[in-house]
Amino acid sequence: MSEPLPPLREVIAAHGLTARKALGQHFLFDMNLTGRIARAAGDLARGTTIEIGPGPGGLTRALLEAGAQVIAIERDERAIAIQTEIGAAYPGRLTILAADALAVETHTLGEAPRRVVANLPYNVSTVLLLAWLRHIGDFESLTLMFQKEVVDRLAAAPRTPDYGRLSVITQWLCAVRPLFNVDRRAFVPPPKVTSTVVRLDPRPEPLAPARFDVLERVTAAAFGQRRKMLRQSLKSLGDAEALLGQTGIDPTARAEELNVEQFCALARAVEHR
Repeated sequence: MSEPLPPLREVIAAHGLTARKALGQHFLFDMNLTGRIARAAGDLARGTTIEIGPGPGGLTRALLEAGAQVIAIERDERAIAIQTEIGAAYPGRLTILAADALAVETHTLGEAPRRVVANLPYNVSTVLLLAWLRHIGDFESLTLMFQKEVVDRLAAAPRTPDYGRLSVITQWLCAVRPLFNVDRRAFVPPPKVTSTVVRLDPRPEPLAPARFDVLERVTAAAFGQRRKMLRQSLKSLGDAEALLGQTGIDPTARAEELNVEQFCALARAVEHR
C-alpha cells in the first residue's frame, strides 16, 4: 500500500455515502470482521478474488491486505469514487467494474483460480447465487454473507423445515460450510435480521448426474406444493405416478422427505421421459 487510507467513517462522510434501501446496502465498518471474512476465503494470493457491491470498501481493503488481486463489481457511482481511492493505494491490484452484478458473467472474470468473496445485497443474493451455481466449475470457492435464514436453507437436511429447492441445488454442487454469524449491530444501517457467513466449496463432481435446468423444474414443482404428496405436486411434470414408479420413490412422500440423489433421479427420469 502506497499511503495509509483514512478510517471508513471519514471516507463515508467525505463522499456522503448513505446506504440506499433500493440497493440492499448495509455497510460493514469493523475491520476485524472484514479481515475474518477475508481469512475464511483461504489463500487469496493466487488467481482472482471477485467482490460484489463493495460499498465503502471495508471488505475490499481486507482482501487487498490479504494479498488478493480484486475485481470489484459496483453499480453505485458514489461507491465507485471510494473504490478508485482504494485502488490508488494498492496500485495494479484493484479493478473496478461499474456494472450491475446481475448482468455480469462473473465466472469469466480475471484469471483462475477464481473465487467470490462478498457481503451480498440481500435483495438479489439468492438470484446471484443460482447464477454462479450454473457455472460452479469456474470457481474455486464462494465465501458469502447472507441473511441467516438463507444460510439455514442452504445447509438444511431433509425432513427439516428449512430444507427446500435452494438446499437441494446448492448441496448437489457444493459442500456447504456455515462459518459464523454477524450481529445486525455490526452494520450501518443495522438490518432487521442476523447475517451469516458461509463458504461453498464446489464438489469435484455433483452428488449425482442431472441437468441443472431439469433439476430446477423438478424441485420448483415439488417444493411449490410442499405440503402435498409428490403424486400431486409433480403433476405439472407429466405422469407423476409413472415418474415416481420409475425412480422407486413413494408417491405418498412429500418433497422434504427426499434427499438430493432422489431429486436427481427424478430429474433424469423427466429428461429421458
